[in-house]
Parts: sequence; C-alpha cells; structure tokens
Amino acid sequence: MLYGLIFIFFFAAVSSLIFSLILKFTSVREMSLQYVVTAASFIGLFGGGFLSGGKKKEKGWLIGGATGLLYSLIVFIFQYLGYDKLFNTEQMIYHLCYILIAMMGGILGVNIATNSSRHA
Repeated sequence: MLYGLIFIFFFAAVSSLIFSLILKFTSVREMSLQYVVTAASFIGLFGGGFLSGGKKKEKGWLIGGATGLLYSLIVFIFQYLGYDKLFNTEQMIYHLCYILIAMMGGILGVNIATNSSRHA
C-alpha cells in the first residue's frame, strides 16, 4: 500500500504543478479545468490502487480499497487538523468514488500481475 500511496501523492503533486502553471501562464480559468482535475484525480487513485494490487498479487479489491481509504483518511486528517473543517457532502461523494476507483485499480493490478506471472 505504501507504494500506491507514494504514487498517488507524487501524481497529485506533479498534476498540481502542471495545472498551476497552466493557470498562471495562460488565460485558462479554473472553472474550465474542473473536470480535467477530477479526471486526473481519478487516474492517480486508479494508478495507486493498480500498483498496490500488482505488488500484493491477491485480494485486489481489498488492498486497492484500503489504499483509497488510507488516502482519504490522510486528506481528511490534513483538512481537519490544518483547516478545522470536516468533509462536506460533495467531498464525501468524491472520496467514496476515489475509494471505489482505487478498488478497481487494485482488482486490475492483481489480474494483470497474476496473468503476466503465469505466462512467464
């Protein structure tokens, strides 16, 4: 799970840097990137779940879900302790989707890792 979390946070940092540079040096507005940022978040969580599931090679739904849950817990703790705010309804829906996406990534990661080891 640690590799999956590292991937998720690294992907988020790189994506944030790219999006902030786009916003700074172009005339693109933040609202027009809303869906692109959401898609990038889903890709990051899917990749983290995929990596976690591929490393574990069993119970992909569980390890992917745990990776997504741990990510959401870290974000929640940061938001609660840093900003003294709880998740609102929209954030809860997003984080539930993040957990489900990470589960799907974990399932696919296990299946690809298992199939490639069978053929080798």
